[in-house]
Amino acid sequence: MEKDIFRKEMAEFKPYVQGKPAESVKREYGLEKIEKLASNENPFGPSPKAIHAIKKELDNINVYPEGRPVELINKIAKYVGTEPEKVAVGNGGEGLLWSIAMALINEGDDAIVNTPSFDVYNISVSLMGGNIIKVPLIDKSFDIKKIVDSVTEKTKIIYLCTPNNPTGNILSIEEIEYIINNISDDIVLLIDEAYYDFACAFPEYPKNNIKIIDKRPNTIILRTFSKIFGIAGIRIGYAITSELIAEKLNAVKQTFGVNKLAIAGAAAALDDNEYLEMVVKENKACLEVLKKYADSRGIDYFPAYGNFIWMKINMDSSELFEKLQKKGIIIRPGYLWGWQDWIRVSTGTKKQIDFFMEKMDEVLTK
Repeated sequence: MEKDIFRKEMAEFKPYVQGKPAESVKREYGLEKIEKLASNENPFGPSPKAIHAIKKELDNINVYPEGRPVELINKIAKYVGTEPEKVAVGNGGEGLLWSIAMALINEGDDAIVNTPSFDVYNISVSLMGGNIIKVPLIDKSFDIKKIVDSVTEKTKIIYLCTPNNPTGNILSIEEIEYIINNISDDIVLLIDEAYYDFACAFPEYPKNNIKIIDKRPNTIILRTFSKIFGIAGIRIGYAITSELIAEKLNAVKQTFGVNKLAIAGAAAALDDNEYLEMVVKENKACLEVLKKYADSRGIDYFPAYGNFIWMKINMDSSELFEKLQKKGIIIRPGYLWGWQDWIRVSTGTKKQIDFFMEKMDEVLTK
């Protein structure tokens, strides 16, 4: 009998299902035009300053990048208002989530996650031998009491995604404080703010969660350059946390996990205020159009604070997903999270959203 060469966790491992690429749909259905509103990408292209910096750096890609890009880390620290020693960078937010799981999770540790939420929390913890404790959302909100009640002596980390992906709802500062005040300090609290810059356009979103780290060092704030800055394709994200946790994350990361083009692009993007203001403004306007469309069609939806909206449709999401693809629209079907009649629609340009609404009407009226 042959020896099993893989980790035992691989027997039940389920990899992340990424959004369907536009080129794949074009080939599958013989289409020339595809509008992808599935992956929460920035529809306005990269930051112009990032593009310029990346082009300049192309001549240097024969040389390895810095393992810890000091100038970029200093710039991030200044941008968010913290010390460089509290910053770690990684290959996108996902790369950091893998580093966090590798640094923290022992076999048998519990991780509390909301459901539905970003699947990489579950995937990374499970592969490290940890147990996932799922807390369903309730009334379009986080069930903060159930989160606290789910804590045991085995709890190592609690994942809070705000705005939550895929649903778009947020945690208020009072809800975050309730959780903090009712769990022990040795539990790591991860607040995933991948959509922070979009959410900040709304007055009810807490904008200073980073300050929690000063009073509670076992806290990690996760952010990314993939969304607001429009450079998802070169993969770079960052974490703000205590010096000790940042040190451990830097120790377990890939040595050259962040490439030179990502470092250059991210550093330049932080200076592109005009671009950021434009994207935030356009995104908020797009969300309003999608909400009005949903209201006019009697479609239920969650409060939306990111660059996407979670909508309840009157059919199986896998069926709608297929029908919209044939018409040149890619969305994210809710069945992937076990929400069979919900869909996630990313914001786009006005032209993209008009096209989406036109094709939705064609499907829903047949």
